[in-house]
Order: sequence, then C-alpha cells, then structure tokens
Amino acid sequence: MRFIVSTSTLLKQLQAVSGALSSSTVLPILENFLFQIKDGNLTISATDLQTSMTTSLPVETDENGRIAIPSRILLDTLKSLPEQPVTFSVDDKTFAVEIKAGDGSYKLSGENGEDFPKIPVVENASSVSLPASVLAEAINKTIFAVSNDELRPAMTGVYCQLSPQHFTFVATDAHKLVRYRRKDAHSETATSFIMPKKALNLLKSSLPSEDVNVSVEYNSTSAFFKFGNINLVCRLIDERYPDYDAVIPTNNPNKLTIDRLSFLGSLSRVAIYANKTTHQVRLKIEGNELNISSEDIDFSNEAHEKLNCQYEGEDMEIGFNARFLIEMLKNLSCEEVSLEMSTPNRAGLLLPQGGDENEDVLMLVMPVMLNSYA
Repeated sequence: MRFIVSTSTLLKQLQAVSGALSSSTVLPILENFLFQIKDGNLTISATDLQTSMTTSLPVETDENGRIAIPSRILLDTLKSLPEQPVTFSVDDKTFAVEIKAGDGSYKLSGENGEDFPKIPVVENASSVSLPASVLAEAINKTIFAVSNDELRPAMTGVYCQLSPQHFTFVATDAHKLVRYRRKDAHSETATSFIMPKKALNLLKSSLPSEDVNVSVEYNSTSAFFKFGNINLVCRLIDERYPDYDAVIPTNNPNKLTIDRLSFLGSLSRVAIYANKTTHQVRLKIEGNELNISSEDIDFSNEAHEKLNCQYEGEDMEIGFNARFLIEMLKNLSCEEVSLEMSTPNRAGLLLPQGGDENEDVLMLVMPVMLNSYA
C-alpha cells in the first residue's frame, strides 16, 4: 500500500485525534494510530477503548488497505519536517512502513490493522444538534468542578440533562457544584447521561471556533459527537448521579453584589497569605463594605483587603476555600457577580449578573469553618 499526503495536513489531523490515544502496556496497539485507506480517503483512528476519535482527509493513492502506525515516532517525525509532500509505503506482509520526504527516508515497524480494536458504533440512538459554541461554553463552565475521586465514579463526569425546555449540565466534587442551563437548546424527549471528563476535554480542545452545529447521538451506554471531519465516541459513566437539586439552598436572605474582577483580584492576593492546607479566606461583610482576610499562623502571615460592594441582609462573617472561589470567578465572564448566603455554615451561591438571557449559571460553594482570628 502506498499513498502521498502533505506533512502539515496529516500532522494537523493526527494532533486532532491524538488525545484519545492510550499508553496501555496491557494492549500496546492502543499506542498506535489506525490508518485506513478507501477510495482515496484516509481515515485515522485513535482509542483507549473508553473514548475513540476518528478523522479523515483525502490522499493521493489508488490502493486500499489498513495499517497501525506507532503514534509517538510518527508525530515526532512530522513535527520535524517542513511543509512538503510525504510518501508512505507499507509492506502488506511485514507491516514495515517507509516514509519518504525530500531526500530523507525513515523506516518504522507498524502492526496489522486488523488487530486494532473496532471503533464502537452507537446503535438505536436518539439524536440532537447543538451549536459548537453552546457545547464549548457548557464544557468550559462545568468541567473544572468535576471530581477526581474514583471512589465516586458518578461525580468524575458531567451530568447532562436534556429536556424539551432546556439543556442542563451539572458538575460537582462535593465541595463545589456548577449547574449550567441553556434555554435555547432542547431535545424532543427528556433523558440524562453522565459524560466522562476525558471525552469532554477532548471535545473542548477540538471543537471548531466557527459556529457549526455538532451532531450528538446517544443511547444508554455511549455518546457519539460529529462535527466537521471529526468523530468522537465515548462510553458513558454507568452510575446514578446524586440529587444535586437537594443541596442547592433556596432561602438566601443575604446577598452580596460586587465587581467580578475586583473580587477575583483581591481574593488572589489575599489567598497567597492563607494556610496552604485549608486555603481559608474570611469574608466579613458590614454594610456596603467587604473585608477579605487570611492568615497562616505557622508562618505569621496575614493579609487584609477592603472592597466596596452592594449588600442586602444582616452583617455576617463566612469562610471559604479561596481556590474554589477563584476558580469559579475565573470561569465566569460577566462584569458583576452576586454571592447569596444564609448562614456561615451553609453553602453560598455565586451567580453572574446580566449576560446572555438564554444562559442560566449557578455555582455553589461549601463554606469552611472559621478559625478564631479576628
């Protein structure tokens, strides 16, 4: 089998799907790209058995065939070559691969493409279509709150709820929770599933910047995404997601409204002086003044800042993990945010003010017990 392709075109497509590769020592072939040529079209696949990606591009050839090629050496070779045509020659019996570019010749050992795992097909699927920008925003706003705790597998993914009224994406690690809802996206029937974090990260990095529609097909075990010439299929997390609505407080009489960037900047500075284990910052609200402070007793470090704010409710003090608040504020794009609270031992709600009327974002953060410093 022989084909000719541009170095830059091939490299771009390989990089688009390389995130799905596995470094499995149990199944070494998963470290390879699968090349399949049919009717002048090259389809490239990569998989770790949980998540698979494919892409395709036209090549110059009059042959058909398949070969599994080691990913790392191929990527490194193409990265080091200038833009030019390269010729791949594959020995169909030994699976040896020769790459010719300019005056250079490079030989490597491939594997039988027939031994490469079959890319799953999502059968008996329901389908919806989403603008790429909506899907990208949903992933960006939620994925940072996903848990890394393998003992709670349901929380290691993003919970996707589709209904005739809206789409809802939820992520939580039990310390923070994000609910992202779109009123301008919906499906004909109500359903829900849990998307794994790796698949969402791959989608996030490969979704096009131009606003095209993403086709989503799903059944009880898998989800399939198609946009442009990229296909991604992943196994869903087969777990029951916790009842997130039950932990969202509904009665929050104390409401702080403040400039997001000012709040973020102040927290970032004060957090430098916080205890490196708890990352605790204290918010003391009196009238329309917010005092942010932190202390690390072990090193005699402390910091205090004052900010103007709008506040409705009784004066209060509450402690939070600064990292969680900073992460949430960074993942919002509005000018002002509100922090709604009830008591110092109950969760606070961080809500953007203004913005897209079709977008409903709620971020919940659990408080931490305050130390006794003043």
